[in-house]
Amino acid sequence: MRNYLFILVLLIICSCKNNQSSDPRTAIEASKTKIDNTDVGDDDISAISTKDFRDFKVLDSENLTNADIWYTINPQLENFTEADYKCLKPYILEKDITELQVNRTRNKFTYEELTKFYLYRIRKFDRENPSSLNAVIAIHPDIIDEAKHRDQEFLNKQMKHPIHGMPILLKDNVNASGMATTAGAIALQDNFAEDATIVKQLKSKGALILGKANLSEWAYFFCGDCPSGYSAVGGQTLNPYGRRIFDTGGSSSGSGVSVAANFCAAAIGSETAGSILSPASQNSVVGLKPTVGLVSRSGIVPISSTLDTAGPITRTVRDNAIVLDAIYGYDKTDSKSADFKISPSYYKKPSMRALGGKRFGAPKRLLEDSLYANALKVLKHQGAEIVEIEEEKLELPNFIRLLNLDMKKDLPVYMEGYTNTNIKLRTVSDVMEFNLKDSLKTMPYGQNLFKGIAEDEGDATYLERIKDTLKTNGIQYFDKPMVAKDLDGFLSINNNHAGFAAVAEYPALTVPMGYTNEGEPKGLTFIARPFQEKQLLEWAYCYEQASKARIAPKGYN
Repeated sequence: MRNYLFILVLLIICSCKNNQSSDPRTAIEASKTKIDNTDVGDDDISAISTKDFRDFKVLDSENLTNADIWYTINPQLENFTEADYKCLKPYILEKDITELQVNRTRNKFTYEELTKFYLYRIRKFDRENPSSLNAVIAIHPDIIDEAKHRDQEFLNKQMKHPIHGMPILLKDNVNASGMATTAGAIALQDNFAEDATIVKQLKSKGALILGKANLSEWAYFFCGDCPSGYSAVGGQTLNPYGRRIFDTGGSSSGSGVSVAANFCAAAIGSETAGSILSPASQNSVVGLKPTVGLVSRSGIVPISSTLDTAGPITRTVRDNAIVLDAIYGYDKTDSKSADFKISPSYYKKPSMRALGGKRFGAPKRLLEDSLYANALKVLKHQGAEIVEIEEEKLELPNFIRLLNLDMKKDLPVYMEGYTNTNIKLRTVSDVMEFNLKDSLKTMPYGQNLFKGIAEDEGDATYLERIKDTLKTNGIQYFDKPMVAKDLDGFLSINNNHAGFAAVAEYPALTVPMGYTNEGEPKGLTFIARPFQEKQLLEWAYCYEQASKARIAPKGYN
């Protein structure tokens, strides 16, 4: 039974519709699944079929209303009208951070007005209306006052970073003072905790923490048979390119949707194996899964201390670089944190010649995708060399056991050290018992994956063996062709290779590459060796500027 669960977990963590091959690696590419009771091996996916998630058990949250979100903010928005919104729209909608800062310098708006514009849009579109996306869980109660403070710093020439005054949404597994950190779970609905390390970094550079974005509950390692983007707290997140038609991707669903719908200047997501790449590609935005260790995980609800990382989700590559520059850095409380002696200066404008002479591996089986094939042509026109490759025949054995055993030990560490002291729950079993008190409210899709965690009896020695095997396989999967063909990077679609990038701990960045005939977004994904984020951003920037593939979702203008 555990063998098929390996495939399931890759699917639900990556959660994106890309099942185009009978190759076992489609376990990393496919989307939602339903499974019979047949035991299957790691190479057999016959028991898995695509599940139509347009028929949701739950759409709007039964535990959160618009009134809950806006009761402290509505009085502060009384003087911001539809006329104000329309007046500001040409200077804010679909503008990147650099353009926003230029418009602020030209006094087209203040940071206070910028913040109110995004708040007005969220209230206008996000919940309890025909266009609702259910992307936002909470608004920071003091955000307007904070924006006024950023304006004063601007007038006093105290700006420290390009992210100054930019309203940022956080995935709701990232601790931020003034708002609960729920991971989408009712069990954590009262978890008011101190800022995570990356939130402290954002604030120190002048960013505004606008609020919290919805997510797949417990970062999608909870139910096992639920749609991506669903949480008991936030309800069902929907894709602005096709509400109830296209998957949102997960687990950073609300972050991806919010950026696509212009609810914020940028957002923070987190990834274990596809949870940034999937929603970014599904919502036609840019998502970066950094090298594990580049960005602190302290104060973020965990799945796996081996694989977890936070990362930026933005509308443009340059914005992604700006946000990464604001959040990366050494954290002595994070066992995998890397200490940089020299700043990489991620947001320095890259050269449009960055692709010249670079060699990229393109898996032959992906060439049938017309959007991918066209993206490769764009890269070639920019001077890149495309090398068709056969993928290494490697697997990811016991992947689910790694997640089980990591979360079993990592969650209590978070609960003990980073939650509100009133939260008495500590273990996965504690949460399961809490949920059973009102299962319809807390777990309408069940909690099978949590059950698997609780029942997994693997010890620390076994966990280390799994980690060693997975990392070795992940590195070999990329490095063998990269060495043999003298490659600079690897090109994928969406989150197709997220599992291998995860266990190798390699960075990956996805950028919009177009839309299917039905209008579903897809992303071109660049993968490189550890700590090559600057190169990834430069390559993706050149592609983005040459392709101009992103189109804003209709109906949210």
